[in-house]
Amino acid sequence: MKLILTCEHGGNKIPNEYVYLFQENQKVLETHRGFDLGALDTFDYLKSLSDYSKASTTSRLLIELNRSLHHSQLFSEYSNKLSVIQKNQITSTYYHPYRHEVSSIISNFISKGDTVLHLSIHSFTPTLKNIKRECDIGLLYDPKKPSEKLFSALLKSKIKAKNHNLKMRFNYPYLGKSDGFTTYLRRQFKMNYTGIEIEINQKHSKDNQMNLLIKDTLLAAIKEIN
Repeated sequence: MKLILTCEHGGNKIPNEYVYLFQENQKVLETHRGFDLGALDTFDYLKSLSDYSKASTTSRLLIELNRSLHHSQLFSEYSNKLSVIQKNQITSTYYHPYRHEVSSIISNFISKGDTVLHLSIHSFTPTLKNIKRECDIGLLYDPKKPSEKLFSALLKSKIKAKNHNLKMRFNYPYLGKSDGFTTYLRRQFKMNYTGIEIEINQKHSKDNQMNLLIKDTLLAAIKEIN
């Protein structure tokens, strides 16, 4: 099995030509809306396990790499005001190359007879709309795909065996079958592809000891399975 790691929301960088869009609200780039806090750190920690890895550090507020082209949130309220020509330039420069490269790698592995496990690393804000999210790690998958259901159950059991205090939930705080990069890839590769999103509570990124514990636990659990 070939392991692919990606991180769609690794950073909050805005290319120079679009900085003006955020002049009146630069602080939003530092929030969970601008990027997935701690996700890139976890991605880098796990990268040694992978056969291929790719991360984006361009802010999701410019363009959302984890959404389909038709999705209403592909562009944020900041970038949605751009002209069609400008939006096409952004998709050509940031969106399509990222997705095409990952898809091509998967296609290449599968064409050689390999199976692919794709782990997409994300994080979520501890509280959203005044609702506290009761979870440390969420595993997002498509319940209709036996390989994804099996892997998620196995990964959860390995993690819990190493640290039973970690609270884990399936398809939380989002549904694994919702619009996203892994959902898109499932449609492209109906065989030999398993796509899982790993969601880590952002509150742990500010606690060095807990942050390291989660990364170590994930590393060991994934290594045992793969």
